Amino acid sequence: MTDPLHPPIPPISARDEPRFRDGARKQALAGAFQGQGADYDRLRPGYPPAALEAMLAALADAPAPLSGTASISDGAPSADSASSLRAVDLGAGTGKLSWALVERGFEVTAVDTSAAMLETARRRGAHGALATRVAPAEATGLPAASAELVTVAQAWHWFDAEAASTEVLRLLAPGGVLALVWNMLDVTIPWVHRLSRIMHAGDIHREDFDPTVGPGLELTGRRALTWEDPMPTQDVIDLARTRSYVITAPEERRQKVLANLDWYLHDHLGHARGARVGVPYRTDLFLYRAR
Repeated sequence: MTDPLHPPIPPISARDEPRFRDGARKQALAGAFQGQGADYDRLRPGYPPAALEAMLAALADAPAPLSGTASISDGAPSADSASSLRAVDLGAGTGKLSWALVERGFEVTAVDTSAAMLETARRRGAHGALATRVAPAEATGLPAASAELVTVAQAWHWFDAEAASTEVLRLLAPGGVLALVWNMLDVTIPWVHRLSRIMHAGDIHREDFDPTVGPGLELTGRRALTWEDPMPTQDVIDLARTRSYVITAPEERRQKVLANLDWYLHDHLGHARGARVGVPYRTDLFLYRAR
């Protein structure tokens, strides 16, 4: 007999990437994040250390000399290297990955179309430690060959893949690396699968999906990491407020989603209000070089 709290593991998403009705809908959903800086920064998770380490290891294996001065022989820049490897974080949002790279010794430029998001990013750390630029990923206006590492976290599917790939190739210094990374709810776990459906999480990909990139980029490595982000139950509910579907929904529908999440966590799963819940995530990392 099936346990209603722990049903069989459902089929995993068949999506290679999020689907959009048309270009206008994609643009509208992407624009929904423009004013979400504070909530997004508070509620969305950062990235596991192993993902950062894999990026650094890829740079350490660069087939051509890199222009940065940081030592990466042990898989990480030296902590005392103030003028080190350069990174451009496209679609940087509130800078969660940008600041993780700064902490690893990189000189980072965070690029996003939302000035509000970048303002939140600047408030996360010391003044001047992170450069920011309001620009689209497809045309940053940054100098050519200005980064040993280009990163995109949670954002590649919002870009024009062909144009963004061309811009990445222009930005990368010889031997440089492009890292595409996504955090996704781990829907191989049944209760998380149902949570994602109630939340309308549209960024769930198939386990073996491949991002669409331009022909000038070659996949050189990929990693899949599983981990948990502990959150109070109210934060799990509020996490839905950072989803483009919920942001753009009419108020009545938005409140219904939040009420359904409240019921699911507290009544159906039986968590006490305010209890901390480990929310399982899967992080997918893809590493590319110029062909």
